[in-house]
Amino acid sequence: MSFRIEESFQIAAPVERVWAYLTDPRRVVTCVPGAELTAVENETTFLGKVKVKVGPVVAAYSGKVTLTERDQATHVVRMVGDGRESTGSGSAKMTMTSTLTALPTGGTEVHLTADLDVVGKLAQFGRGMIENVNKQMLKQFTDCARAALETEATQAATAEPSPSTAPHVETTPQPVHIVPVVLRAVWATLVGLLRILWRIVTFEGRRGGA
Repeated sequence: MSFRIEESFQIAAPVERVWAYLTDPRRVVTCVPGAELTAVENETTFLGKVKVKVGPVVAAYSGKVTLTERDQATHVVRMVGDGRESTGSGSAKMTMTSTLTALPTGGTEVHLTADLDVVGKLAQFGRGMIENVNKQMLKQFTDCARAALETEATQAATAEPSPSTAPHVETTPQPVHIVPVVLRAVWATLVGLLRILWRIVTFEGRRGGA
């Protein structure tokens, strides 16, 4: 099952700061729901795990992320993630391209394009459901990244905290629970069907009246 997701959002932070963030998977992973970085092979290859739960179905993937393109002049970065289910024969592959544009306000516009290919447990939910779930997960990522970068920009504009006094917080990656996301996806699908039915009923009514 293959599909594409696109998302654009703005961040109130300079383009170079956003660029430094998006080209460092060690930072990006902190905003990916259910993700964990397990090892760094080199400056372009990173190993990790992702756990996703949709209702009673849990899919855990182990794999790697590779930075395949990093063009600072045009602010385009492309990365490929390839993983396999820890238990089972399923797999998932994602190619994500991020394009950054500096805004006159001093902020940055980010355009993300993600091509996904899913095989296994999650594919049983169907294309429409998987697309809606992934859009919601992408939104969670963009909201988290925006908050992190805008906080950094605010701190840089005032006073950076001293590394010796900054608190260190240990976090344990948790699987992303998508039950609310699935419910929103189902609702969106039902609304779409009702709109189509309403158009059909309205059209037939007009024909009957004619």
